Amino acid sequence: MKSLQVNPAIASAKTLSTEFYTHPQYYEASKEKIFSKTWHYVGHSGQVQKAGQLAPVTLLSKFMEEPLLLARDNEKLHCLSNVCTHRGAMLVNSPCQAHDIRCPYHGRRFQLNGTFISMPEFKEVENFPSESDNLTRLPLFEIGSLLFTSLSNALPAELFFKDMLTRIDWLPLDQFMYKPEHTKQYTVDAHWALYCENYLEGFHIPFVHASLNQVIDYGNYSTELFRYGSLQLGIAKEGQLVFDLPPTTPDYGKNVGGYYFWVFPNMMFNFYPWGLSLNIIEPLGIDRTKVTFQTFIWDESKFNKGAGSDLNRVEMEDEAVVESVQKGIRSRFYSHGRYSVKQEKGTHHFHRLIAEFMEL
Repeated sequence: MKSLQVNPAIASAKTLSTEFYTHPQYYEASKEKIFSKTWHYVGHSGQVQKAGQLAPVTLLSKFMEEPLLLARDNEKLHCLSNVCTHRGAMLVNSPCQAHDIRCPYHGRRFQLNGTFISMPEFKEVENFPSESDNLTRLPLFEIGSLLFTSLSNALPAELFFKDMLTRIDWLPLDQFMYKPEHTKQYTVDAHWALYCENYLEGFHIPFVHASLNQVIDYGNYSTELFRYGSLQLGIAKEGQLVFDLPPTTPDYGKNVGGYYFWVFPNMMFNFYPWGLSLNIIEPLGIDRTKVTFQTFIWDESKFNKGAGSDLNRVEMEDEAVVESVQKGIRSRFYSHGRYSVKQEKGTHHFHRLIAEFMEL
């Protein structure tokens, strides 16, 4: 595969090679090189509130297709492999309440923390049971009621989330309530990375989002970079809905209408005065992507106002331009672009992270 290196000096850099978006080998390689090493949203604690509750989850369906299981025992919440260690059968197919986990194929049983309990007709088997007969336990990181895991735990969760959590440590995230009636899913005919890089710059707002541009002060729009993420600080125009910021935050005195945090590779945490719109970007194919807006409301009275209003319209506008780029990158006359030093720091950072992970 061709090297994807991106010059660290944004003023001199060219954008990521179009081969990353168009060649199937990059798409396949990204599963292990990028997605297996990073952190992903797997659900919320409301799915498993009581001891004995089990909730199956497929991590990145149609892409990684990893069957996982959220399970709560009397001590804590666990994230486990949802695959039986005997013959690979799926253990739990729908949310349920149980005293233990029992394989429907041959009856192997596990504790709610994944520890092997018993197996019929295995008395003669030597060196059994062993550690490999337990279900694999995956790390679990909690942000309020939001749950995240990593398939490899190669990099600690703090590297991905600490900068964001420090910046908004005054927000009562445990009071953010999941609202399924406001959660939406979209399918975009474009590569997942094209959708992400569009999110990572406010450069297009005056040209693409007329309604958002009336609310956000584009002249004071700024981007801050973290190790595995970034923040776009949305300053609202006078008279618009803004956060009531405490004096302890570095943003005190600013009319912040939205905090737009991105966490590599595919999560967008959009904090508004009413709560959080968590956007999860899932590859479905090399030129097809699922976008899910998970809605968590803190202050119902402010919902759908200010920068966090009419998100469906903004999404439709984003989809149109991203799908246009998907068509354009196939052209024989386009291979690289350049970056706006002021406005495209986030996109440049994203491209450098892709190159870093793909080159490992």
